[in-house]
Amino acid sequence: MIDYRIKKSEKFSEKIGELVSMLEHTRAVTLEEINRLTQEDLDYLVDEGSNTIGSLLIHIASIEFVHQVISFEGRDINGVELQKWQAALELGEQARYQIKKNNIEYYLNELAKVRKQTLIQLKERTDEWLFEEKYWEKGVPYNNYYLWFHVFEDEINHRGQIRAIKRILAQN
Repeated sequence: MIDYRIKKSEKFSEKIGELVSMLEHTRAVTLEEINRLTQEDLDYLVDEGSNTIGSLLIHIASIEFVHQVISFEGRDINGVELQKWQAALELGEQARYQIKKNNIEYYLNELAKVRKQTLIQLKERTDEWLFEEKYWEKGVPYNNYYLWFHVFEDEINHRGQIRAIKRILAQN
């Protein structure tokens, strides 16, 4: 059953525990949304310019991975990492060509592997780490809290797309 409370956790500092609660709630709702999908559902294209549910799921994992690298390692992804995640990060034509013919377990495993690393790393961080200020190019400020807010914000956005695709599938 999905828990509809944002709460603290003894495993994490106070604010990070709340953030983890939001990340985990977001993921639980996403998993509930996709748990009965077939490979055909995951590969369905609404039109030639759309993304599949499968590609959206790997995109969710890729965004979380990139935010791990940026926030935990203080760097951008390297060439090897980009090669692995590029289609998922960019979506579009390359994703339509490369991300297909996988069953639901594949996507669940990818999401779980990335999330496991996130939780391991967040256990080692403090609330002060969340608020550490850094700067993008051209002096635009950001902090780690924003980066991790963006992870679940992005997932929620793409879950909306997944729901729209599922409605179209139900009509066919």
